[in-house]
Amino acid sequence: MKKLHLAFRYKKMPNRSRNIGVIAPETRRRGNGMITGTMPYSLTDKLVIGISSRALFDLEHENRLFDAQGVEAFSCYQREHEDEPLRPGTAFPLVQALLGLNALLPERRIEVVVISRNSPDTGLRAFNAIEAHGLAIERAAFTGGARSLVGYLKAFDVDLFLSRNPGDVQEAIDHGVAAALLYDPPADFRAPAGQIRIAFDGDAVLFSPESERIYKTQGLEAFIAHERLHRHDAMAEGPFAKLLMRLSALQREFAAGTCPVRIAIVTARSSPAHARVIHTLRDWGVNVDEAFFLGGAPKETVLAAFGAQMFFDDQDSHVRPASGHVPAGIVPYAGGRLLPQEAASPAATLTSPESPCPPAPQ
Repeated sequence: MKKLHLAFRYKKMPNRSRNIGVIAPETRRRGNGMITGTMPYSLTDKLVIGISSRALFDLEHENRLFDAQGVEAFSCYQREHEDEPLRPGTAFPLVQALLGLNALLPERRIEVVVISRNSPDTGLRAFNAIEAHGLAIERAAFTGGARSLVGYLKAFDVDLFLSRNPGDVQEAIDHGVAAALLYDPPADFRAPAGQIRIAFDGDAVLFSPESERIYKTQGLEAFIAHERLHRHDAMAEGPFAKLLMRLSALQREFAAGTCPVRIAIVTARSSPAHARVIHTLRDWGVNVDEAFFLGGAPKETVLAAFGAQMFFDDQDSHVRPASGHVPAGIVPYAGGRLLPQEAASPAATLTSPESPCPPAPQ
């Protein structure tokens, strides 16, 4: 007797109040009569944002509960409140705007994947909130306290990882994934309607930290002399360079004057060190919409005027003031330090809804 080989795909039920998946047989057949599945959905040509549930939604109360009472109390609370909507978190405005961009493109180009240390059981609340807010997020990895998320970031081809967990962000950066540790959201932030505005620092974010090291170790005069000498030499790529290139390529899919995505560089550089930034962008084939060379002036007022839905910088002295005006995240240095003699940033020791299992003894 011949065996019947069946392949199944995950399919959403139509006309239901919730997107509940069922296993449905694929009807397409090969010539030999075997039922086959559809081709896998590739993420390699998409802009993929990986995000923790606590970065997407406001789970600070749940985080405090976890810290105070442990995983059982947290899990019980999540089950009891899983149908209650969650308020937006720091990354919500950016995620909502990016997903909305898909409607303006001929094919879906942006994907958001929830990558969390929550268990599948407690993660249900996040997916319920995703549905309640109308976010087109279909994929998630609830890892149940896995020791490392890097393998999953690579598996989903993540271009940017946003989290509230310092250890996860540091590990992502150390393995070549653009990542930022998000601060609390500003109280009265209103995202610009129909637009996506992202602001980047330059050195150690878009560009390599080489020039910043010179400034830190040799001072301003040596830094200016170095940048003047190398003004026509492109800087090496920093951790967010590939993300900038992805966004720039996305912008080019729109006709001139119609793209809702605006990119800004907000840097402490000033003349004459600004020239190397421009030459580097030319070498990369990237255009940015706005650039601010502040020469040490505060960044937060410029960022508020720009209306950034996210700002990325490598220094707390810039990110913390900015976070009172716009959503913001800090980009750690590879290895946790800019200079060899500096102490590495300590790994997070407190557990949270992002890491529901206490860390093993070191």
